[in-house]
Parts: sequence; C-alpha cells; structure tokens
Amino acid sequence: MSKYLGLDRLGKLFQIVRQNGGIKNTYLKLYRNDDLKIGTLVGTDKYGNKYYENPYYFYGRNRWVEFADHVNMDYDGSQIPAEWFGWMHYKSDLPPIRDGNRPKHKWMADHSENLSGTPEQYMPYSTTRTKIEAWDPKKGSGSK
Repeated sequence: MSKYLGLDRLGKLFQIVRQNGGIKNTYLKLYRNDDLKIGTLVGTDKYGNKYYENPYYFYGRNRWVEFADHVNMDYDGSQIPAEWFGWMHYKSDLPPIRDGNRPKHKWMADHSENLSGTPEQYMPYSTTRTKIEAWDPKKGSGSK
C-alpha cells in the first residue's frame, strides 16, 4: 500500500538527506552533481574524489564518482585516475584499494588531467599570416 502512495520514495528522500548531512548539504550536492543518490563509499583516490556503488540502481548507473570539493563546478571525466576509471567502467569488479595485483613501475607517469580548452593549456604560436586582417581605426581610411 505504501508503494502505491509513494511513501517508499519519500522514505528514500529522507534517507538521502540523512546520508548527505542535512538539507543544505543535499542541496549543494544536487547543485554540483545534478543527481541525488545513496550508496556505499567504496574508496577515495589521492585527489579527493569519492567513489560510490549501489546495486539498487541499473547496471551502468550503479557506480558513480563525486569529485573533490576544491574543483567546484569545474570537473570532468579526465580527473579520474586510470585505476579508478577501470573500476567505474566495469573493467574490474575489484576497486583499486582492494586489488593488490596492480603493478606500479618506475617508468609509469603519474595521472594528470586533460587541460584542453582551459587557460592553463599550452597555446602554440602560429607563424602563418591571417587571411583577413582586422580593421584598425588608427590607420585611417586610406582614401585621402
């Protein structure tokens, strides 16, 4: 009966608010992630990202990441390290904190996010002339 009245969904909402630490924190999480989910914390990477899992949700949507607070709204998928990327995309059922078989060689580079399209990105100098030159009012009209 409670399922037909929607009381089970209301109970889940209260559970989400409780797990997030109150109404304010729930609102902030909804603002940053555009989604409210509850799940068990699987692990945290060295950048502060938190990884969750809940088998209640559909396969493919039951693992998610909440990015660290210091990135605010400027987050993207390239901020997930390779070992956690494999777990997020179901290449492995064991998260990196429980899988001790991952090799770490000295030639392996540390993870860095993709900075394409950001102000920190390297912009090469172009040696080719532009086909169209912008009008400069200081030069005058040239018809005198």
